[in-house]
Order: sequence, then structure tokens, then C-alpha cells
Amino acid sequence: MKLWGGRFIEKESSLMEDFNSSLSFDKRLYYEDIMGSIAHVKMLAKCSILTNKECDTIVNGLNSILSDIQDGKLKIEGDYEDIHSFMEIQLTKLVGDVGKKLHTARSRNDQVAVDMRLYSKHKAKEVIENLGVILCTIKKLGNDNAVIMPGYTHLQRAQPVTFKQHIMAYYNMLSRDVKRLISAIDIMDENPLGCCALAGTTYDTDRDFTTRELGFKKPVDNFMDGVSDRDYLLELLSCFSIIMMHLSRLSEELILWSSKEFNFIEISDEYSTGSSIMPQKRNPDAAELIRGKTGRVYGDLMSLLTTMKGIPLAYNKDMQEDKEPFFDGAFTVLKSIKIMNGMLSSLKIKKDNMYNAVKTGFLNATEAADYLVNKGLAFRDAHGVIGAIVLHCEKQHKAIESLTLEELKSFSDLFAQDVYEFIDYENTLSRGIKKEMK
Repeated sequence: MKLWGGRFIEKESSLMEDFNSSLSFDKRLYYEDIMGSIAHVKMLAKCSILTNKECDTIVNGLNSILSDIQDGKLKIEGDYEDIHSFMEIQLTKLVGDVGKKLHTARSRNDQVAVDMRLYSKHKAKEVIENLGVILCTIKKLGNDNAVIMPGYTHLQRAQPVTFKQHIMAYYNMLSRDVKRLISAIDIMDENPLGCCALAGTTYDTDRDFTTRELGFKKPVDNFMDGVSDRDYLLELLSCFSIIMMHLSRLSEELILWSSKEFNFIEISDEYSTGSSIMPQKRNPDAAELIRGKTGRVYGDLMSLLTTMKGIPLAYNKDMQEDKEPFFDGAFTVLKSIKIMNGMLSSLKIKKDNMYNAVKTGFLNATEAADYLVNKGLAFRDAHGVIGAIVLHCEKQHKAIESLTLEELKSFSDLFAQDVYEFIDYENTLSRGIKKEMK
């Protein structure tokens, strides 16, 4: 069942057949392969390379195959080299020798290139749609939980923020991811069909027609680049990797916050697991799996980068290795977004614990220094004064705001009664939010 056996005498080794076959993974391109073939054969008829009758026979045959696959009547399996040979052989069985005319003015090189562009564009749009869902979830979660919590640097309590501020940082990250994907789609939205093997065809074809039929923005400018370009897959995998990095960072925070040491949140039972030996355990496995699968998507990107780095123009069989990493990366990022959305949708925020954590971390120390600066003290000197006050408070097991005015004045005469209003957590937070909103 080969499309290329005419110039060969000896039979291909069974070991090589198995090694060379890609049907086990590229069979998921069946829809794109059929759509590309339908556009191609319509173009052949438009250009009078095939008759209208031949075109109708082939198109009807391809639609019949598509329907049988989707209904489960036709299984994509067997001793076929790839999805392209499977389709052409099934078509010929169904409609007869006219099916052999499908491949006129086309190579598997531009055929697989158009399949992958169609498939990857669809997957990128699917990721964008799912990011839109999680963005709505994050916004609602933030609006419903504007409670004060500690903000951290170096994983040390730093300044008071709200949970809304914190979670909306991820809203911004994922919003940038959407923009990156939209940009990637715009760059890759070119039609390689018509490039043939690498140098076009002597037939008088119409590449603009297939471009319109398949919904591309324009035909590719260079045939050799058209059949050997996999930049779009690399760019999408890069986008997927950044998305996974953002989800992994959020996962890490959820893992920390759900621990008894933080006790800021509770991940629902739907996205937690238990221990086979310790009955009390409630493990944040969904978040841990997202964190772990991030490295998997990074690996998909590095795999394809490594495959492409030493390939001369134009098409080489190495490029068959583009599919599994991309399929895996797309599947993993989509699944991770959906799982994260589920976790966030069902997340319980422990507001009192978050607020109480603010009171025990000297999170108004920076504001206390700013207070002295407003009174005329140089910031570096104010920093030293407040540092000494924090040391005193640690020894006395007190908060800055719990010190009496007399105690504060023992460190600086600039302190007055208005300091307590200035370093109040609600007031410091509202000042910061006003600046952030500008």
C-alpha cells in the first residue's frame, strides 16, 4: 500500500515499514487532510485539470469517507504509511481509478504542510477559547474575594495586598498569552498548498482559490520555505510553554496556600486526592500535576527545536517528528487550562486567615518609613529607624501599630498621633490601589 513503489525492485523491510509509518499519530489529521483534498480537487476542476464530473465524484467520495470515520464505520488503521496514503487508497477503493487523480499537481510535502497548518490553527483557537473561560473565572474569583492578604517577595511577607490584586496578576499573564496566540495565528496564516514537493508544479494551478477555500490569509511567498517551515509550530509550542509556566506558578501558590502552614485556601475534593496510608491527608494533586506537566510541554518545544536545527532545505523525513510533540503540547496545555479553571471555580478562600496573617508580618513597615519621610526625614534614615522598631517589636512580640506613641517617639521625635491612621492596613492598601489604578 505504497504511493511511491514504481522505481523500487526490492520490498521494503518490515522493520523499516514500521519505523517509517506515522499513521498511528498523524491519523488525527484526517479532517484537515480531507478538507485540504477537497479544496485541491475543486481547484483542479476550476483550472480544467480535472472535469467537473471527476471533481464531483472525488469530493463525494471524500465526504463519504469523512462521514464514515466520524460515525465509526471506518477505522483509521492498517498497513498504511500515513494518513495521506490511507485516504487516497480508501478513496480509490470507493470511487475507482478516478480517485488516483486526486494527487495531481500535489505532493505529500505540501499536503502535510497544509494539514498541520489547519490543525495547529484550530488548536490555537481552541486554547484561546479556553483561556477566555479561565479569565472570566479569575475575574469573578477576584471580585468575590477582595480580602486583605500578605503580599510576598522572596516568599517573605512584604506588604499588604488584596487577594483580588494577587489573582488578577494571573489574569494579566494569561491575557498576554491570548495576545501571543493571536499574533502567532496571524503570522502562520499562509497557505502552502501548491508548493508541491519544493518547486511548484508545471500545471496552471490557482493557489488563491485554495487559499480562500481553506480560510488562509494568503499563499506562502516561497515554495521551498512553504514545505519546510515549522516555525509556526515552534511559536505555538513556545506560547504553550509560557502558558504552562504561568499555570505552574499559580499551581505553586495554590499548593502553598492550601498547606496548614499557610491555610489561606481549600482546594475542593473534586481536585484533591488522599493518601493510601495517612487518613488525614488532602493532597493538591491537580495543581501538582499541572506543575509537573509544565516540564513536559517544555520538552515538546525543545524536541522540535532540536529536530529542526540542522535540516537543510527543503523537506526532510526528520520533519515527521514535528507531529507528536505538537499534538502532546496542545493536548497538555488544553487539559491543564481546564483543570485549573475547575480548581479556581471551586476554590474556597479563607478570608480571616489571610487577614490575620497580615497583622503578624510587619507589613506596614514600609508605610511607617514613608510616614517619617513625609515628616522630613531622609528615606535611608527612616529605613534605619523602622528597622530598629521592628527589632524591638520582635523582642516584645508586638506589632508596630500596637506600640504606644511614647514608645514610637523613643525612636524618633517625628512620630505623632496621626501615624496610626497612616499605617492602618486598610488605609495603606487603599492608597496603593489608587496608584495602581492610575
